[in-house]
Amino acid sequence: MTGVERFRALHHGRVPDDPLVLPGPWDAASARVFAAAGFPALATPSAGVAASLGYEDGATPADAMFAAVARIVRAVDVPVSADVEGGYGLAPKELVERLLEVGAVGCNLEDSTAAGLRDPAEHAEWLAGVREAAGDRLFLNARIDTFVRGVDDPGAAIERAAAYVAAGADCVYPIAAPAAVLPLLRAGIQGPVNVLARPGQGPSPAALGELGATRITFGPGLQRQAERAVRETAERLAHRPRR
Repeated sequence: MTGVERFRALHHGRVPDDPLVLPGPWDAASARVFAAAGFPALATPSAGVAASLGYEDGATPADAMFAAVARIVRAVDVPVSADVEGGYGLAPKELVERLLEVGAVGCNLEDSTAAGLRDPAEHAEWLAGVREAAGDRLFLNARIDTFVRGVDDPGAAIERAAAYVAAGADCVYPIAAPAAVLPLLRAGIQGPVNVLARPGQGPSPAALGELGATRITFGPGLQRQAERAVRETAERLAHRPRR
């Protein structure tokens, strides 16, 4: 079984309280930690990788992002999906080639830009081009940005999900959807649903699974948690009494 076949299989046949939990490594060292802990696959967060490389979220050059994903993939023997934001303006064929070149088994692709939400029909057409170029070689996770863009109507997310699934998305990701609307989203969406969890806050992954999540990711939450731990250690060292 290939890496992408293993990754795709992890999304199916799950019971409600056992969603697929995908930690988000931001570098090779964190990837090794998560793999050693027994997670069967990983999913990079673009914001976490950006922070590790010294960029603001959304400002990482494509070459730097793909190089970071390549280092993470080389560091572990579990499948790795890559958050490649909006695709960096690459044509579908080139995007697919670059993802396969670095060894990713899948990708997140979001449907908004700095200017706001993309037209769903146009975005679905672009996703269909990615699917055509990738065939079955990549798992496509279509991020839906309605909730983070101030569109609170679950129906808008469900409509976009239907268009993206029809275009070939393997999974949809209504990022930042409130936990209370997850059962409604689950009922209206065909196929796997990715839900964002916040480490140490809100419902547990198991609880989110019972509400309708197929898989759980954390965005940059784990990287920021690690950064806080480093900051606390640095502050203790900086204020240690001198002898």
